[in-house]
Amino acid sequence: MKIVIAPDSFKESLSAEEVAEAIKRGFQQSIADVDCLLCPVGDGGEGTVDAIRHSLDLEEKWIQVTGPFGQKESMRYFQKGELALFEVADLVGLGKIPLEKRNPLQIQTRGIGELICHLIAQGIKEIYTGVGGTASNDGGIGIAAALGYQFYDRDGNALPACGQSLLNLASVSTENCYKTPEDVHIRILADVVSPLCGHQGATYTFGKQKGLDPTMFEDVDQVIQNFYEKVSPATLELKGAGAGGGIAGGLCAFAQASIVSGIDTCLNLINFDKKVSDADLLIVGEGRLDCQSFAGKTPIGVAKRTPVGVPVIAICGSLAEDLPSLPFENIQAAFSILEKSEPLADSLKNASLYLERTAANIGYLLTMRKI
Repeated sequence: MKIVIAPDSFKESLSAEEVAEAIKRGFQQSIADVDCLLCPVGDGGEGTVDAIRHSLDLEEKWIQVTGPFGQKESMRYFQKGELALFEVADLVGLGKIPLEKRNPLQIQTRGIGELICHLIAQGIKEIYTGVGGTASNDGGIGIAAALGYQFYDRDGNALPACGQSLLNLASVSTENCYKTPEDVHIRILADVVSPLCGHQGATYTFGKQKGLDPTMFEDVDQVIQNFYEKVSPATLELKGAGAGGGIAGGLCAFAQASIVSGIDTCLNLINFDKKVSDADLLIVGEGRLDCQSFAGKTPIGVAKRTPVGVPVIAICGSLAEDLPSLPFENIQAAFSILEKSEPLADSLKNASLYLERTAANIGYLLTMRKI
């Protein structure tokens, strides 16, 4: 029996690869002749690049760039030939910023633009980046700064490239701007469709979780809009430009990047269609399966790409009450790994064991009756 295991990460608990490994151990306990093919995936959120690089056998590299507080810091990226991938969260992710320093208007994203310039200088032609899970809300000003844009207040003083500066911005200099070569393609793996501004945009949707005071939402949202009305009005109309606190918008406006479906691009890169074509069963999963999962999240995206005739089972941390009745979107059955009522911290700690047990139980059921 060939089982393809293609889960997303379980947020704050396990990487997608660790989830897949745990599920594999469970099936190996209960099915004697099982062949498990691990395909950890992601939809553009934090952990997506890690999932892809395992499937593509990419080489890990490091470079010194400007860190979130202006200091020099090492950032990793992955490369194979003229292809490179990196994750914005590796530099400015929430997990990288101590709680006492979580002010999204002070976090600098200049280093992301510096990395892009480095990759282009190295001859890279295809660049993919995940922008989820960031601690910044700078509207992409850091990207612009790395690519040569300069910012000034009303007195002509240069402003640092962070979100706070947008509140004092009076003029923008484009004299020394860097232009991305036409043969270089930068693609943003996005799992959200939030625009840059407005009540569905970056600030209102993600500002609170990054530590931004809600009383500042209106002002911050307005200054980001003012900024883009000056430098790139078309970006304000882009779906997904609000991803990464506006980093996606900045990459589109200043580095000529394009926003693509995170899950579909991930599946294309790892040649998922071929891997699943002869499978007997597909396993998907994420930390919580709910109605939001239908908006481009990993389990639904993977299930939709699975050919007719290959059953799909979801193994998740928890299942929300707002899910429709099964089957839905090619998923025939869904299981929560939680075995008992316990504190969330314990569930996160024990997730690997619970995944293994759940997969083993499913395996025992499958051996009682062939799929």
